[in-house]
Amino acid sequence: MSSYPVFALYGAVTVGLAWLLAGHMHRVFTGQRVWSSPLIAPVERAFLSAAGNAARHTQTWSGYAMAVLVFNLAGFLVLYAILRLQGVLPLNPQGIGPMSPDLAFNTAISFVTNTNWQAYSGEVQLSYLSQMVGLTVQNFVSAATGMAVAVAIIRGFVATGTGKLGNFWVDLVRSVLYILLPLSIVAAVVLIWQGVPQSLSAYVQATTLEGAQQVIAQGPAASQIAIKQLGTNGGGFFGVNSAHPLENPTILSNMIQSVYLLLIPVSFCFLFGLMVGDRRQGWAIFAAMGVLFMAGLLAMNAPEQAGNPLLTQATGITGPNMEGKEVRFGATLSVLWAEATTAASNGSVNAMHDSFMPLSGLVMLVNMQIGEVIFGGVGSGLYGMLLYVVLAVFLAGLMVGRTPEYLGKKIEGREVTLSVLAFLSMPVGILVFGALAATVPSALSAVQDAGPHGLSEILYAYSSATGNNGSAFGGFGAAVPFHTTLQGIAMLLGRYAIIIPMLAVAGSLSVKTPAPATAGTFPTHGPLFVVLLTLTVLILGALTFFPALVLGPIAEHVSMLGGQSF
Repeated sequence: MSSYPVFALYGAVTVGLAWLLAGHMHRVFTGQRVWSSPLIAPVERAFLSAAGNAARHTQTWSGYAMAVLVFNLAGFLVLYAILRLQGVLPLNPQGIGPMSPDLAFNTAISFVTNTNWQAYSGEVQLSYLSQMVGLTVQNFVSAATGMAVAVAIIRGFVATGTGKLGNFWVDLVRSVLYILLPLSIVAAVVLIWQGVPQSLSAYVQATTLEGAQQVIAQGPAASQIAIKQLGTNGGGFFGVNSAHPLENPTILSNMIQSVYLLLIPVSFCFLFGLMVGDRRQGWAIFAAMGVLFMAGLLAMNAPEQAGNPLLTQATGITGPNMEGKEVRFGATLSVLWAEATTAASNGSVNAMHDSFMPLSGLVMLVNMQIGEVIFGGVGSGLYGMLLYVVLAVFLAGLMVGRTPEYLGKKIEGREVTLSVLAFLSMPVGILVFGALAATVPSALSAVQDAGPHGLSEILYAYSSATGNNGSAFGGFGAAVPFHTTLQGIAMLLGRYAIIIPMLAVAGSLSVKTPAPATAGTFPTHGPLFVVLLTLTVLILGALTFFPALVLGPIAEHVSMLGGQSF
């Protein structure tokens, strides 16, 4: 069966559901009544009442940013404590001991920043309490943090001189109660129906047909898997993530999770159009993201369907590259997932990315290195793309000799400077930290393969950490203390070095009064702007990361064509 009908069906279902969800999200974030208000509104009032005065006034960008940082710091401390004390805490039927300090540091930062990088195996190193109270809670609130920040930034782009972006605590609570929680419950029920476990019982001891003893891990998996996909978190209950048959048992469960990967990120494009009062603006951003997504999907699908030429030469067998892939999903569904999970800041996997062809690895790296703005994470994808929007309209202004404007507001030196600072977090985290990892002997022990593929493992690890993705080339030994520490810092950089400058951009724009469009105004909703925005993303990414990519996946591909493998 051709891959293209599958891709078309996936796109139609995801975009259709996202369009419907955007309307619901618009009503939620503008304080309108929604269908679930009678049930959820009392819970919302109870939470906001507990927050006291902090939830009763609108905030400037600095106040909003401070609330984000304080809340996330508290989440980090609580999660770190749970991971270090899990050996003496309840809901630990397997008697799993505490995490080491460096691994707990890495894991706590990972889940608070919505990265969900896993340098551990969940069924071996985490208790049920750590999975539920620690990780799953952060799956909800880290996703809600990204959504709240995105909504605040949109308000700043459309505010008319108020300087106010809303209230973080209100946006956070509404994100969880009205959007994340209901959709997660629906997905969890369907996943349980499909065979995903949801239990607090101890692991099952089984006897195989050969008479050997086997331990079958289980636990409260379905509830965590639902929110890990919806919130673009990605951290799996089991070590091999959604390639595990108990985490992703059927084609239906695979497709549901694939849709959930991009559902809210796509919705944010349409939400943007609704909140700024011009749907065409949202469609323009969606079009730029969509073009980049389809280009990456097709570029990845071609080498995976063609297979490994060295294997064909050695065996005479032709067909798709199935190394590291589940037979029940095949190359097509593996490629679709890999493109979606690296385009979004999700990071879950249903196949081992380390075993993909070199050019497929190149696509995944580019998806992460440009800031995961091809739909991106929940909220983070939109405000990441708005960073490129600011730079794109600035470049357009330079070309026509006119002060750049977006949504009627002048884009001046402060906004451009802040956007450039936010953009620079990616090369610092990937290239600078990656260079350290490639030269320190203790760090090199984590690299499994020689040659350009080994460099790709390092590039992938630090692209994933800085991009808040969380996926990895499986051969990379992520549990080395050097990497758990440095990658933890990279995750912080990739999250907050973008959030804070973009909130500052929104705060700067929120005090400006929009001017009416004139004949000389550059339209930011048509095909020309879509092309300009797309090229801005590609050119900035290519200029920054192309030399490193040449030494990694491109060199590996050329070597493979020459008959050499690594």
